[in-house]
Amino acid sequence: MRSAGITRPARIVSPHFSAANSRLSTDITDRAVASALPTRLRPADLLRLTDEGAEDVLAGRYDHLFPAGGLWPTENRWATRLIADDEVDVWLISWVPDSSTELHDHAGSLGALTVLSGALSEFRWNGRELRERTLTAGDQASFPLGWVHDVVRAPDLALGAKSELGPMDPTLSVHAYSPPLTAMSYYEVTGHGTLRRTRTVLTDEPEPGAVTSGILPNPGPATHTPEGDVK
Repeated sequence: MRSAGITRPARIVSPHFSAANSRLSTDITDRAVASALPTRLRPADLLRLTDEGAEDVLAGRYDHLFPAGGLWPTENRWATRLIADDEVDVWLISWVPDSSTELHDHAGSLGALTVLSGALSEFRWNGRELRERTLTAGDQASFPLGWVHDVVRAPDLALGAKSELGPMDPTLSVHAYSPPLTAMSYYEVTGHGTLRRTRTVLTDEPEPGAVTSGILPNPGPATHTPEGDVK
């Protein structure tokens, strides 16, 4: 299937995906009180925005932002900004095997995602250890303030998929952040069972190390390295 001269991914999503039947993760809650948040948007609003963004991607409304020739990167993660305003940023991210985000938070932003195709493995710090879950096509998740996690493309064989990544077989997800990202901190788990912040990056992109094709330019990251464990 082609649109505007660009080949769209042949296997972009499960045929059962739709806004009506997306499976919400059991970890999703809407516990935050609106007045206490740094944004008027709630986690449920961000979930809706990523769901709508996923539908728009499937409908071809963002084909002009896809990689040239419809060939998805196979060595590095790729991201493009779909929506940007003062309240929210919405991104499309393409994932490749064995390339994780590292343990990170989203600073003062709430977040949410919807998986379009393939599957993602999330490793979330629960205060004592890392807990793993797999999000497959149609799954959603939201991230309150203080959420620390690492995300990576799930192994293809775990889903019974082809073991070799092809340029027409992307693992895709749509992410929303409100307020728009301004920084991300990165962490490591210490031998004492705590988190240690290793660095903080000032960035308006969810994938500072990825190949980016965005509507708005990134002014470039600046970093500092604070000391001390994070309780």
